[in-house]
Amino acid sequence: MNGFESQTWDLDVFFAGGSESKDFAAFFAETEALVGKLLSELKNAGAEGGSVRLEQLAEWTDGLQKAMSRVRQADAYVSCLTAQRMDDRKAVAWTERIQTLSARYRQASDLFDAKLAAVPEADWAAWSASGSQASVAFVLNERRDAVKDKLPPALEALAGELAVDGYHGWAEHYQTIVGRISIPWEENGKTVYLSAGQAANKLEHPQAAVRDEMAARWERAWAEQADLCADTLNRIAGFRLKLYEARGWNDVLREPLKLNRMSRDTLEAMWEAAAAGQEPLKRYLAAKARLLGKERVAWHDVDAPVGEASASIPYGEAASIIASAFEAFSPDMAKLARRAFDERWIEAEDRPGKRPGGFCTDFPESAQSRIFMTYSGTPGNVSTLAHELGHAYHSSLVHGLPMFAQDYAMNVAETASTFAEALVSDALLKRADGDKAKLALLDERLQRAVAFCMNIRARFLFETRFYAQRAKGMLEAERLNELMLDAQREAYGGALASWHPHFWASKLHFYLTDVPFYNFPYTFGYLFSTGIAAVAEAEGPSFARRYDDLLRDTGRMTVEELGSRHLGVRLDRPEFWRAAVDRAVADVDTFVALSQNV
Repeated sequence: MNGFESQTWDLDVFFAGGSESKDFAAFFAETEALVGKLLSELKNAGAEGGSVRLEQLAEWTDGLQKAMSRVRQADAYVSCLTAQRMDDRKAVAWTERIQTLSARYRQASDLFDAKLAAVPEADWAAWSASGSQASVAFVLNERRDAVKDKLPPALEALAGELAVDGYHGWAEHYQTIVGRISIPWEENGKTVYLSAGQAANKLEHPQAAVRDEMAARWERAWAEQADLCADTLNRIAGFRLKLYEARGWNDVLREPLKLNRMSRDTLEAMWEAAAAGQEPLKRYLAAKARLLGKERVAWHDVDAPVGEASASIPYGEAASIIASAFEAFSPDMAKLARRAFDERWIEAEDRPGKRPGGFCTDFPESAQSRIFMTYSGTPGNVSTLAHELGHAYHSSLVHGLPMFAQDYAMNVAETASTFAEALVSDALLKRADGDKAKLALLDERLQRAVAFCMNIRARFLFETRFYAQRAKGMLEAERLNELMLDAQREAYGGALASWHPHFWASKLHFYLTDVPFYNFPYTFGYLFSTGIAAVAEAEGPSFARRYDDLLRDTGRMTVEELGSRHLGVRLDRPEFWRAAVDRAVADVDTFVALSQNV
């Protein structure tokens, strides 16, 4: 079976034997020893700063990057094992050990950062620009400055340890609540009880009656858990706000903006442009309502299918479509995709026992990626596969860099994947046979515009307002519903017939503690990639090299520097974002016209 046909990945090339691999156990033990050695040295050197030999600091810089690469390799391997077989209990046990190892690595990193901050200004510039440090000077400066914004390392370490059963513990508690969701449903004359994941699939059912009924039951189910969800969300926010207060921070966006290497001006310029896209998207939603036989779409109708999707696309054909679409933009991008198929980087087989969803994970020690999804032949599956291959291409471009420079943020991570997805979406549209197939594909594209410019914006509006009020005290579930409804109505311009007041309860992203404000980076990635596509179209084939250079720099520049250096644009001003939104909604007129002819 050739690579374009194989739908199972090869993990043995990393460590043979799966969760019982002796090679992996040995690799993990060596990594534990390396991290332990670094942590011991940094602790013994004094966590509060003090004098340190610059030669020793350089050794720690190299050592931490080596450890970082190995920790990520181990984490990627275990993530793949648990995804391919949810009942692999030995892999789950490895997950707990990975979490402990990662926590020890973060502790060593915090101590290292304190040492960076202790270097006298007179020595810093010369040291950071010399030797192997020069290639990661941006990151070293970034980490050194971050120490000034935090508590002393000992207190940060204590906060991290307390967070395991506090802050992060509340996030894990949310999973317990989700496990309580059990929605009765009639199938083949019998009543079955659906999990949250199974029920959510019904919300995108082709039949309106099914969607309407499930939406009502979905809302009731989350209303029953609302008090527990409100308590959980309040505790997570309370912990975060108290920690920010102890650090002297008075802005809840300070941390997520720093993590995403972007300014508040850029964030505001982006949202201003996204809001301006509301009117054309409302026209799309109105046309979609007519296709669905409704006066206005409900919340649960936004992602409902319309038109007539093309016939099932075999996996091998999907691989060829993707490679050809990439080739038209960049031969190097196509080469990476073909390598991924040929060397079995992708787990796509449709079989029971796999976890839901999809991801791309990086194996830095091996300079490879692995992609996980379940392929069933839909155009959406093809787009998902292209999306994950975009991540893999991004990783391939940074593999030759030092590990610190490979550590790009979530917002730019979503840029390469969304750009790749757009290339393939264009290819699928060109091969669509008939107006009904074109309408279905345009609907999928415009659903994404609604998701990123309206849905994500509603989440951001809700979360910023929630934190403003949470600073004054706990909020009851009823008040959270009100904030959610206000945010949805504002973001959608009142375009929907019904709303989802308990969305704050049902959406996992509000409860994540590794990355605060897990919303605006998605819109950034979508619109940034859309703006890049406009530049690529205007410049032609020569842009592919500039695109590679931009992606290669994502771990060693702010987003404003990326825009200025590689695109010649100001991201902290609305012009670039307006052009991106205009391109994102450009399909509306065609969709409306086709909707009147089918």
